[in-house]
Amino acid sequence: MALFHLALSLPKHWRMQTTGFDLGIFEEAVRGYAYFERPVVTLKGAGFVQLGDHFSPALAVLAPFYRLWPAPETLLVAQALLLALSVVPVTGLAVQWLGRARGVLAGLAYGLSWGLWQASGFDFHEIALSVPLIACATVALARGRWRAAVCWALPLLLIKEDQGLLLAGVGGYVLLVGRRRGLGVATLAAAALGTLLTILVLIPAANPIGTYAYGATAAPGGGDPFSRLLLPTDKWWTLAALFAPTLLLALRSPLALLTVLPLAARYWSSNPVYWSTGWHYNAVLMPIIFVAAIDGLRRLPGLPSLRYAPAVMLTIALLAAPVPDLSRPSPDVLTARQVLATVPDGARVAAANRLAPQLTSRCTVSLFPFLTFPADTGSTYFSPDGRDPLFRPVAEWAATLDTPGGFPTSTADDLTAQRALPTAGYRPVAQGAGITIWHWEPGR
Repeated sequence: MALFHLALSLPKHWRMQTTGFDLGIFEEAVRGYAYFERPVVTLKGAGFVQLGDHFSPALAVLAPFYRLWPAPETLLVAQALLLALSVVPVTGLAVQWLGRARGVLAGLAYGLSWGLWQASGFDFHEIALSVPLIACATVALARGRWRAAVCWALPLLLIKEDQGLLLAGVGGYVLLVGRRRGLGVATLAAAALGTLLTILVLIPAANPIGTYAYGATAAPGGGDPFSRLLLPTDKWWTLAALFAPTLLLALRSPLALLTVLPLAARYWSSNPVYWSTGWHYNAVLMPIIFVAAIDGLRRLPGLPSLRYAPAVMLTIALLAAPVPDLSRPSPDVLTARQVLATVPDGARVAAANRLAPQLTSRCTVSLFPFLTFPADTGSTYFSPDGRDPLFRPVAEWAATLDTPGGFPTSTADDLTAQRALPTAGYRPVAQGAGITIWHWEPGR
């Protein structure tokens, strides 16, 4: 299973299809931990500590491995192994309850589920650390091991601030289904206090402008709250896509209630990205849904037609799963690497989003077109929206795309910044494969 997820991520990086947002960001953070420094992410700003964006100190567990192999591939390998590791407890439960053959089929269906391979196909994210913990916690709940479930779920508070919602789900399940009042209430309190502490105190304390940047998308706003939760219909499509691969069997188990809080938070957000089936946001729900489906099958033993349910689930997963593209990098990619090699190790470089993860292991990389001139004190920088430039790094080198990708800055802003580079003292020193490398050479 790990090989499948690796096949989705590593060749993509080698073909230069990964991005600074987010593989480059996480590599910079992990590199900081690996060398016993702050997890500074210069792609977000000069001196910007990753904990001021998302509260993910658990990333430090990857630091020893990155110290041994300082490359973005280390994060992609770790992610594939973590996702594959989550298959073990899910398959173990399935074998125990459904028998060896049906249990293995159910485990394979989970390992190939679309939420997991969507995460593998989109760079690296901290939620890879969550998935095996959630799998173990949900399996423990299914077996009635309440204390073990809470112990598996508690570290979620150190992975990302929104993972407290999953911990709260575990606490609520222990309280209502397990009837362990003290443990359930304590877990709910830990989830609430931990989440509020990170969002209201810890993240703003580490953020250069003292705020939690993602709070605005969850602001109450006006309008009908039911419409905000239930519309547009994209939200219903995502809900159907989550439960349909298990033949809706997950809905037969109370374990499916663990998905309510995370989905409600995503659907309440004003950012449409959170409603979709893309990206990595659904990976944390996959172990819950498949364990709930296994539990649902166990609760319906008298229906002979369900004997083939695990095989059908695996068939659906196989039909939906992408075929890994194992093609070698094109000649343009090889040329691009030669062009990027012009930037010396240890340089400060402002790079386009698609070029950033090719440089983060050996340079201090900021995002182009947000760039401060080397001779400046911070008063001048390419920012059409006029935002405060004080947190933007100085860059003596720039790596730009002749045809910008349009994210996270617009193509128009990117091209405007490129046209201004010669005036600022930058000169092109290497070109090829649609990439231009600039070096600051004032007075030349």
